Amino acid sequence: MRAAVSSSSVTQFAVVDALMGGVYSSGISVPEVRGLGDTGIGCCEGLGGEVVILDGELFECTVDGPPRPMDEDETLPFVDVCTLGEVPATDVHDVDLGGLDAALRERLVSRNLFHAVRVDGVVASVRTRVTRRQDPPFRPLAEVAAEQIETVTTDRAGSLVGFWMPRIYQGISVAGLHLHFLSDDRLIGGHVLDLRIRSAVLRVEAFARFTLQLPQDEQFLRTELTHDDDHRIVAVEGGPSLSATR
Repeated sequence: MRAAVSSSSVTQFAVVDALMGGVYSSGISVPEVRGLGDTGIGCCEGLGGEVVILDGELFECTVDGPPRPMDEDETLPFVDVCTLGEVPATDVHDVDLGGLDAALRERLVSRNLFHAVRVDGVVASVRTRVTRRQDPPFRPLAEVAAEQIETVTTDRAGSLVGFWMPRIYQGISVAGLHLHFLSDDRLIGGHVLDLRIRSAVLRVEAFARFTLQLPQDEQFLRTELTHDDDHRIVAVEGGPSLSATR
């Protein structure tokens, strides 16, 4: 069954190509993000970890300890957020990341629309990453990700949150499927590199409206961004290859 189309919007702050170019000096505040929706993903100030937005709460996943609720005075240099409606759930069992992507694609309204994704259940295993916080002058995301901290977690209940984005927006966002994980016990979280789901429910909602907010700090304003090689983003963000999602 295909997803329903929401009347609301996916809102994004900043663009992925800015992170790729080391342009992430400013961010959007936690209260502002919370006012834009209850579901989403992002990254921490200075690329110092990954953010999961679940049921209206923002959780920061860093190298310093288990995930924790973000403080009101913290900012996110990049975020995608929306309000996830009451949408039907589909059971998924014993699938890896590619299998989840295939199940999701069966529910896409169109490959030209944005889709919010939430999966709740038990993972047999999930490989997550977080990155260390950077200090100015900021390095490109690819360099930071080369030093990422990876964790493999097994037999853990939790939620996968993220988005499926159209190919045409690669560089603005991350094309294809982009997920973050947060365990129910709030001990593990981060950007998903690989996984196998034991048993879970999948919810998908389509969005025909996409709102982009751009930073206005000096670094962003004076840096002309260009979109170069797609493989840089695929290498950093992982997930199923774009060629496999056509």
